[in-house]
Amino acid sequence: MNIDNAISIGIDFGSDSVRALAVRCADGRELASASAAYPRWARGLYCDPAAQRYRHHPADYIEAMTAAVREVGEALGAAGRAAVVGIGIDSTGSTPAPIDAEGRVLALRPEFAENPDAMFVLWKDHTAIAEAQALNELAHGGAQPDVTREAGGVYSSEWWWAKILHVSRSAPAVAAAACNWVELCDWMPALLAGRSAPTVLPRGRCAAGHKALWSPRWGGLPPAGFLQAYGGDALQRLDAPLYRTTQTAELPLGRLDPDWAERLGLPAGVVVAGGAFDCHMGAVGAGVAPGMLVKVIGTSTCDITVVDPRQLGERTIAGICGQVEGSVLPGWVGLEAGQSAFGDLYAWMSGLLGGALDWAAQRPELAACAPALAEARAALLPALSQQWLQRWQADPAATLARTPLMLDWINGRRSPGADQRLQGVLGHLTLASDPVDLFGAALLATAFGARAVNEAFEHQGVPVRRVRALGGIARKAPALMQLLADVCDREVEVVASDECCALGAAIFGAVAAGAHAGVEPAMAAMASPLAAVHRPDAARHALLQPLFQRYQRWVAATEPLHAPAAEPLAFPVLPSAVEAS
Repeated sequence: MNIDNAISIGIDFGSDSVRALAVRCADGRELASASAAYPRWARGLYCDPAAQRYRHHPADYIEAMTAAVREVGEALGAAGRAAVVGIGIDSTGSTPAPIDAEGRVLALRPEFAENPDAMFVLWKDHTAIAEAQALNELAHGGAQPDVTREAGGVYSSEWWWAKILHVSRSAPAVAAAACNWVELCDWMPALLAGRSAPTVLPRGRCAAGHKALWSPRWGGLPPAGFLQAYGGDALQRLDAPLYRTTQTAELPLGRLDPDWAERLGLPAGVVVAGGAFDCHMGAVGAGVAPGMLVKVIGTSTCDITVVDPRQLGERTIAGICGQVEGSVLPGWVGLEAGQSAFGDLYAWMSGLLGGALDWAAQRPELAACAPALAEARAALLPALSQQWLQRWQADPAATLARTPLMLDWINGRRSPGADQRLQGVLGHLTLASDPVDLFGAALLATAFGARAVNEAFEHQGVPVRRVRALGGIARKAPALMQLLADVCDREVEVVASDECCALGAAIFGAVAAGAHAGVEPAMAAMASPLAAVHRPDAARHALLQPLFQRYQRWVAATEPLHAPAAEPLAFPVLPSAVEAS
């Protein structure tokens, strides 16, 4: 193939919207992009934040993707559309949904169109906490194999089996109609390639290994005896097993179905690559390499690195979100960790502190002031951030002395040691504490949580020599990235691409279409350049060290106040957590 003019499209399904990006295969030049919000999600449908229920209607994905891809196609023009050779797709995860024998997500059937349990269960849905705990107790009880071994030793309510069991138990009509389940990142490419029926639907190694406990150690998904002991009659109607084999994302699923080609305005011969999670493809778009931890920073973070399987041998890394060969780069073991709230913590803090403005804007007697109040509300979060960072830069010691301490568990904890029962903690308040101090506490909490992830890797022999960040926060908040560098004592590199996950998906689409011989040479040609490098300041790191030690002591003291885990986590205690208090 002559790749000089060949184009690949990456499609990135996020929490709020879908992004489509057209990329030149030869050099990764970004030619056109578009995004489209999920219309039902934007209206708050099918979600109940108080119950931690977050659901996406499959029609949202289909409609938004169609709009975004067609907009990109229009920007490319007829010649550009004709040059498209491949499509790659990533999504949030674990975001599974129940399907019938034809591969339809049940919410696409009229009788289930308004039933949240028949929809995709978004990654941050935490309704399955009890089911996750039951899986951990079974796996750690000794009578069954410990299927959590390669998943960091702890199974999360954000993941595949817990969500399936929760819906199967709580929604009998859905359980009766479903014969299988599918991850969003597997369903969308299969839908485009006309392979969505469970019998022919390709399953991606990334989602299977990191969330569904698929492993060559036990020949695929967890053994039938384990699943019977775990789910009992609730899982009996489902295909057994749900699937057997998996494939890495650079392998083609097939070509774009003619009907979908017409709907998207693309050639029918376009090759569709396998799917994977957004953070894993984002790491490829960022140029992931051994010793580099790629932080995909958004509402949460997902942290990705790769290691040589010969370096790991039979070892497993505890407290993370899994280690799966081929989940990021073929031939390398992909390691995943992360924080359950990053941008979400700032958004919550902004809502908390901006509540008075919201209330005032709704008062009839203040109707004339509503535009000014709305403008002030929109400016609140960047203003609070800027004011705290100005204090920090002017007098670091005094600023830290008055900043409260916060644990970043406002949406549970992803790593180290997944536990969605954990809750945020805020303390060290005084009558002098002001809104800027509170927002500073959130900034420090996310940075300390990021360092805890780094140390969980490093204390188990996985080096984190440098950190590479991508996402809107990384690009738009350089002072925060500098704070992260100072806390972690590591360089923080920020990629130039605004759509690095979609770029990674486009790289996989290019490889599947034959434009490059493999993912690594494609990544070398197409990955995003860097926009900035933030280097740690030794003096600021020294000032931050005592606060991080206090954060770790709070972690150790607070965790037992929540429901106790089935057994202690196996990863080593970090030295900074036990230094003199």
